[in-house]
Amino acid sequence: MRCSTVLAILTGVLLYLVLGAVVFRALEAPREEGKHMQLLDTRRDFLSNFTCVDSENLQTLIEEVVEAVSAGVDPSSNDTFVSQWDLASAFFFSGTIITTIGFGNISPKTEGGQLFCIFYALVGIPMFGILLAGVGDHLGTGLRKAVAKIEVLFLKWRVSPMIVRVITAVLSILLGCLLFVAVPILVFQEVEGWSLLESAYFVVITLTTVGFGDYVAEANTQYEHDNGRGGYDHWYKPLVWFWILLGLAYFASILTMIGNWLRVLSKKTRAEGLRAHATDWTQNIQNMSVDFRMPGKIDDPFKRRRRKRRHGSRSHGHSGSAAGAHEGKEEQQENQTDSGSYSSRCSLLGQDRSALPLPPHEGSLPFTNPTNPRNKRAAKAPLVRREKEERVALKSCQQVNGY
Repeated sequence: MRCSTVLAILTGVLLYLVLGAVVFRALEAPREEGKHMQLLDTRRDFLSNFTCVDSENLQTLIEEVVEAVSAGVDPSSNDTFVSQWDLASAFFFSGTIITTIGFGNISPKTEGGQLFCIFYALVGIPMFGILLAGVGDHLGTGLRKAVAKIEVLFLKWRVSPMIVRVITAVLSILLGCLLFVAVPILVFQEVEGWSLLESAYFVVITLTTVGFGDYVAEANTQYEHDNGRGGYDHWYKPLVWFWILLGLAYFASILTMIGNWLRVLSKKTRAEGLRAHATDWTQNIQNMSVDFRMPGKIDDPFKRRRRKRRHGSRSHGHSGSAAGAHEGKEEQQENQTDSGSYSSRCSLLGQDRSALPLPPHEGSLPFTNPTNPRNKRAAKAPLVRREKEERVALKSCQQVNGY
């Protein structure tokens, strides 16, 4: 990634942060100021109604309460002490460490607990990542099978594959939202006594691993005791953790599947573009007309030299007459050639092979004894080679001229 691209992304992120800061400040600052004024009014009314209480003693009490709340003690309950570090709560806290959610409603306060938490997180987070990948793989396999069945159903209706992929992606997301968002929202609204907005807020903040800790499952113990629901505490929190595991794995598999689809679509689009360019290029090549015509008559010096050598080497009567006849025929063919085109030279190869003389350098023997079979074979061998060469040259000329 280029530096300019990184700077552009960084600028966009900073602007997004500034936007969030302005909006949250406008929404939350007035409420905070109102709560502060309400606390001052309550403190002033308490001192005015109970004149026997000193303001310094009241301030000391308030500080003690704040410290107890920060330690995890619930100051609203005056009954028997209920620890927040029971087995179920400790299990849920360990789960928030390895999932990197970290609600923060309870946290280790001792030095030993903080030291153990460091090493526990360093080992547990990679383990949970491996587990999340495995669970997501199995969920993705089942999801891909379901998507394949849906695609087959839509393809029977002759729907475009792109539209089928979009529909299946939307259906997969809706199914995940139904199972891991909508149903838990209703469950937490009923069990925790939250409003619909508070339940939705908790579910989304949890599955996105933000985890502010202002709303935590099983944190409203007063509501549980008031409604007689305190008996399921030992299995409720582990179930919440398994819901977090499955929800994270499902949405991770959804994102992976969509990413793979986009990657395949990008490669397919690029391949189609290259294929279209190759088709156009091939069509252009086929439509090109190759013309090798040259102005004027072509006078080949090598042909002239070969004629002279053949004329000088053939001293016998039958050879001389054949050479003279061939020479006259070649001159007549050259005179009939229009402007010495390349295609006319190829037509020479179609002439009668018997009229073409044998070059002396082909290893032919003088015809001292024509009845000798050895001399006949020796005289015929150069002719066979010459005919092969002529056939190859004729074929190449036909390919060039497009015959």
